[in-house]
Amino acid sequence: MGVVACTRCTKAWPLGTKTCGRCGHALVSRDHQSLQRVWAFWVMGLICYIPANIFPMLKTRTLFQVDESTIIGGAVELAQHGNVGIALIIIVASIVIPLGKFWAVAFLAISVKQKDVASKPQRQFLYEIVEYIGRWSMIDIFVVAILSSLVQLKSLASINPGTASIFFALSVICTMLSAQAFDSRMIWDVQAKDGGPDRDE
Repeated sequence: MGVVACTRCTKAWPLGTKTCGRCGHALVSRDHQSLQRVWAFWVMGLICYIPANIFPMLKTRTLFQVDESTIIGGAVELAQHGNVGIALIIIVASIVIPLGKFWAVAFLAISVKQKDVASKPQRQFLYEIVEYIGRWSMIDIFVVAILSSLVQLKSLASINPGTASIFFALSVICTMLSAQAFDSRMIWDVQAKDGGPDRDE
């Protein structure tokens, strides 16, 4: 079509325009380094996700003891005390969604190189889901921060974030950067290859 869209403000400009006149963002028809950044952030996020589930997420100090709980251990303990709903929320937000996001980003990165894996509407729908759930990825860190600020009773009781909170935050940040690094226009390029040479318009 002879146009290029700004990835920041979405305004379309004639192909060959170097800078967006609305927001000043650099215009590129395709980001040819996109997949390299996607996989780099993806691997970093996966590496950080492992210790995030091994080390304690919360350290609870009371007058007589100190308890440390991992993400899964804390969810199991909540379920044993009858808080099944909260335990399920923690499992979904901390285990299911992150693993699902790892799978989705990897699938998108692989599928744009193999046109027979999925149709372009399915790829686009999956990409939009990944973008949507990204805003909920830090829910565990928010919970830890709220508990740490509310439960500080000096020598009687206190709740502090554990080592896992740092790794979990890093994992979430890396997966968000991995999803943002993905150039969604490649979803449509892989289908265009069926009908002839790839076009950057």
